[in-house]
Amino acid sequence: MPMFVTLSVADIGRTTSWYVDGLGFIELFSIPGPGGPVLVHLRRWQFQDLLVRPAREPITRGNGLTQSFAAVYDELDVLAARARSHGGGRVDGPSDTPWNTRDLTTVDPDGNVVVFTAARPPDQQDSAFTEQMHRWNAEQGLDTESP
Repeated sequence: MPMFVTLSVADIGRTTSWYVDGLGFIELFSIPGPGGPVLVHLRRWQFQDLLVRPAREPITRGNGLTQSFAAVYDELDVLAARARSHGGGRVDGPSDTPWNTRDLTTVDPDGNVVVFTAARPPDQQDSAFTEQMHRWNAEQGLDTESP
């Protein structure tokens, strides 16, 4: 597990349900404790891990942290519908970005922001942005393809 985020949450059951039932994560394991789990390990894909634990202090919403996970373009609409159907969190999008991705932004019950981002198919990309990226890469000696 080369990278993961630990979320401190007000209600570990509610938050786990949001990620598992709403966003398609799986529960790898849970560490029991008095009154409920003290840690739940969730995974979406390999190396897309979240550790969820009860907060020791009251939750402050909007800490500015955003976690992004790679996604497949064709799954975003289905994932958005699933999360909206589950309820308990906020779902924005999916929507196209100026940098040739399609993003689905979700906010869990504690205000943690998770974005699922996928590359747009070549026929749906902004060609001007792609050309500009080739020019910038060429200027840096990084581009092996011509625009």
